[in-house]
Amino acid sequence: MLDKVSVTFDMLARKSEVDPQLTNPHMAARKKGAQEPERREFGAEVTRLLEILVHSVYADREVFLRELISNASDACDRLRYLTLSDSALMGGDAELRIEISADAGTVELTDNGIGMSRDELIDNLGTIAKSGTRAFMAEAGSEGAASGQIGQFGIGFYSAFIVASEVEVTSRRAGTGDCWTWRSDGTGSFSVEPAPADAVARGTRVRLSLREGMAEFADVSRLAHIVKTHSDHVPFPIDIVEIKGGKRGAPDRANSASALWSRPKSAITEEQYTEFFGALSGIFDPPALTIHYKAEGRHEYDVLLFVPQTRPFDLFDPARASRVRLYVRRVLITDEAEILPAYLRFVRGVVDSADMPLTVSRDMLQDNPVAAAIRKALTNRVLATLAREAESNPDSYATLWEAFGAVIKEGLYEDYERRDELLELLRFRGTAGDGLRSLKDYVAGLKENQTAIYFMTGENARALGSSPQLEGFRARGLEVLLLTDPVDSFWTQAVMGYDGKPFKSVARGADDLAGMARTDDAATAPHDDGAAPRPAEMASAIAFLKQTLGEAVSDVRASERLVESAACLVAPDGGLDRTLERMLGERQGGERTAPVLEVNPRHSLIVALARSVVGGGGRMAEDTARMLFDYALITDGEKPRDMSAFARRLQEMMEKALA
Repeated sequence: MLDKVSVTFDMLARKSEVDPQLTNPHMAARKKGAQEPERREFGAEVTRLLEILVHSVYADREVFLRELISNASDACDRLRYLTLSDSALMGGDAELRIEISADAGTVELTDNGIGMSRDELIDNLGTIAKSGTRAFMAEAGSEGAASGQIGQFGIGFYSAFIVASEVEVTSRRAGTGDCWTWRSDGTGSFSVEPAPADAVARGTRVRLSLREGMAEFADVSRLAHIVKTHSDHVPFPIDIVEIKGGKRGAPDRANSASALWSRPKSAITEEQYTEFFGALSGIFDPPALTIHYKAEGRHEYDVLLFVPQTRPFDLFDPARASRVRLYVRRVLITDEAEILPAYLRFVRGVVDSADMPLTVSRDMLQDNPVAAAIRKALTNRVLATLAREAESNPDSYATLWEAFGAVIKEGLYEDYERRDELLELLRFRGTAGDGLRSLKDYVAGLKENQTAIYFMTGENARALGSSPQLEGFRARGLEVLLLTDPVDSFWTQAVMGYDGKPFKSVARGADDLAGMARTDDAATAPHDDGAAPRPAEMASAIAFLKQTLGEAVSDVRASERLVESAACLVAPDGGLDRTLERMLGERQGGERTAPVLEVNPRHSLIVALARSVVGGGGRMAEDTARMLFDYALITDGEKPRDMSAFARRLQEMMEKALA
């Protein structure tokens, strides 16, 4: 978008130079040595576009300082580059620097970079979006591009009018003796005139006369904060000087002038990484993983990312915002760049692009092809780093998984392209032991005739471990993964399986255990008298339970998954996992699907109920049926639907038992 805006500005500005309808005929060009200010008009269209630019493209007022510092940094970079072939340009002042001074109502920014001649002032500042940096890079070719120029689009300077009623630019081109001043109020015209010979020794001074209500930008502490936030890693020192009563105070260094991410890894200590990570994230423990590299090729950018050891406080913020800072040539664009997917939002760090325009906004990042390429490469690099850590340092990775596994799993239903890589990163607790296991480990331990990866979702592993739904699987030595993060109920619906084995919830649908032999001692299993009712008796009991419970259940059936318990609840075939349905019901309300009641045909209670039904049943059988359903609800982590009726039936049964 900004490329198109820049082209439009260039066309309109050129038109204003040749079209008599758009220029003041009395403002003819004067000779170079003229003493009177030479005035020129912005074209009418250009003036309007300037107004739109100042009030729309730049939403934050403080960015004017970032833009001016970027221009000053470019000027210093250009001089440093040109002195490679002409060392005389540097003269006796070889320390390139930027200074910001402020007094009541005025802010000045001075650099001792390349500076501008009279023609360059007119050409660069009088023509909106005519970038001196861009022209320099075109002339210098690839070597100029490699020098790290920031302001390629030429519109940043005009952000000064956000806070200034008048802008005055005084400049001297390196290697020349003439000094010139450009001045404008940004409304319709600008002037150019000679400046005193000693106004600027070399480089450029930008003086801003602040608008009413902009006094905050004459506060040196406010300026220092802006520099630290947006331009801390500009590679030239930035000093701030306070002026009071015409007296200059001592200069105060406002930036570090060193981009850690642009330095070679061999030149950085672990202590420096830790210090930078702490300043960046507010987490002062050493990072668990550091990813530092420079990408070269089609796109060039520096990357310095950190994986914390512990959860950041905002890990589960509903906004799920990334906390990676995006810089363009060491100038901060945003501290919440969506340069990594939301499921990697725990990663902190910096990406510094050499290809993106400085004026790219957070919204523009969505459609920027360079940003898209960086996003893809960074995501792959982070996942590869985590996979390497999981393989080489399983104990360290286990700590990371406990901290960030819940959000990594979000990628299983958000990032289909990388689902296979994410599945390899997963770690689980299961019924086979206390340690964390991978899916690869699980599949390696499959039992004979086992065709699925069994799992169960719930709020905590301890409660899940005692669930009656697990009894039949435990009796056959089948491991069940215990999934306790809320996200588990979602991704297990979206992922078909792993290594050809589907994921199957032990609390949903019919069990498939009939063909698998039990490995426990069935004869000594508690609550199992081994005297199952005859098929006809069991059919009568199931029909009685269906009739008595009515719409409270969608079905009643005999179960192979129960060993010790009399009954349990499961989701119907094709229905939602009960944990997921419970979560959705709590958040969205609405009716829930009636569960399936499964009963253990070998349990003494079910045997007694079946015989009671065959013998005529009665109220006692009906109360037992309803108590059996309430019991199943309780073991599933829910409350009986009618607490008063449950209490009454429980009391009556206890009284009869003691009679």
